[in-house]
Amino acid sequence: MAVEVANQPAVGPVARVVAFVQGLPLAYRKVVDEMKRVTWPDREQIRQMSIGVIVLSLGIGAVIALIDFLLQEVLVRWIPQLFVRR
Repeated sequence: MAVEVANQPAVGPVARVVAFVQGLPLAYRKVVDEMKRVTWPDREQIRQMSIGVIVLSLGIGAVIALIDFLLQEVLVRWIPQLFVRR
């Protein structure tokens, strides 16, 4: 993806690479500045969010297990019995 600087004509591939490499220090400084402004969660928030993720994962797993059980009953046991001659 080519990024053109305002008021500069399109340049060849080598010049683009040089411009990209020259822009890396500025990009790095911007990333570091942005990371300093991030509000990081404290230990209690991390604990609460981790418990929430674990509970949600277990709940979704239980729903998937229930759906699997119901589909197995319907597709493996009930439907074949409709076609078995007695």
